[in-house]
Amino acid sequence: MSTHAMTRWSDIPPAVLEEREGGGGKPSVSYRSAGDRFILVEYGPTEFDMNLNFFTQSVIDAITEHPVPGVIETAPGFRSIVFSLDGSVHVSDVIRQLDEVHTSVAPLDQLVLPSRVIHLPAAFDDSVSRAAVERYVKSIRSDAVNCEGGNNIDYTLAYNGVADLRALIDHVTSTDLWVGFLGFFPGLPFMFPLDPRHVLFAPKYNPTRTWTQEGAIGLGGPAYSIYPVESPGGYQLLGRTIPIYDVQQRNRAFAESPVLFRPSDRVRFHEVEEEQLLAHFDEVHADSFEYRIEDEPFDVGAYQRWSESVSAEAEAWRAHRDEAAELTPVP
Repeated sequence: MSTHAMTRWSDIPPAVLEEREGGGGKPSVSYRSAGDRFILVEYGPTEFDMNLNFFTQSVIDAITEHPVPGVIETAPGFRSIVFSLDGSVHVSDVIRQLDEVHTSVAPLDQLVLPSRVIHLPAAFDDSVSRAAVERYVKSIRSDAVNCEGGNNIDYTLAYNGVADLRALIDHVTSTDLWVGFLGFFPGLPFMFPLDPRHVLFAPKYNPTRTWTQEGAIGLGGPAYSIYPVESPGGYQLLGRTIPIYDVQQRNRAFAESPVLFRPSDRVRFHEVEEEQLLAHFDEVHADSFEYRIEDEPFDVGAYQRWSESVSAEAEAWRAHRDEAAELTPVP
């Protein structure tokens, strides 16, 4: 018999350390154990709600302005934040201080978040995206339904009930995309349409690609992303844009950081031809291309009121999209 003491279930601390109910225009909050020196804080229920991300962003802003003692790093997600602790403080003390931050943040309809609008050129159904699809079909899965026709565009059209490429481009370019969080690769953004009438949806590759080009614009679930470097990837490829990450910081847009985006940014795509896009790559690296970036605070209350005004149109579009998805096979 082993001489080592056995761990009893009663010795293991609960996963949920504390919980607070929502109210007063703020979501509920739960504090979870995430390891010896980590706390996972989750806001609201487990559902896709842009308001939860707005609130999460406001908490990050508050902590950036007034750091919590003992917290050495934060890792925000869509509706959650992981806090890394230095071991000098007790978890209960950190939770108490995070509660104070929660109390200090304004109700959702009064939030005004610091934000920038970043204008980016995009070439849709480009040759490099097609090359990535071709490589996948030849080396990984020849029968992938999302790659029929040598592209992911046709599949995305069918899955959303969109008539043609022109209509798809109109959907993508008719809404700002909200940068909810960054992760997985340096500077890789997860972006969500702010106009609910232009939300597209797509299942991911199965299995994933082994190669995706830098600057690829992908769609997975309701989220868009831009691949900052050549990498594996599973999002459906719609097109390509210019660099969003440059460790060499060759362009003045990267002077402060090799990562272009920040959470709470808004991305606004405009269509260009592929030849022009490739020329922009050279201009970015030569620092002769000027990124158009505008500071424009985001009024959550105003957005909520506008979103409600178009809710009937948004619901009609969602029903149409869901009906098309039911008739389309999943990869």
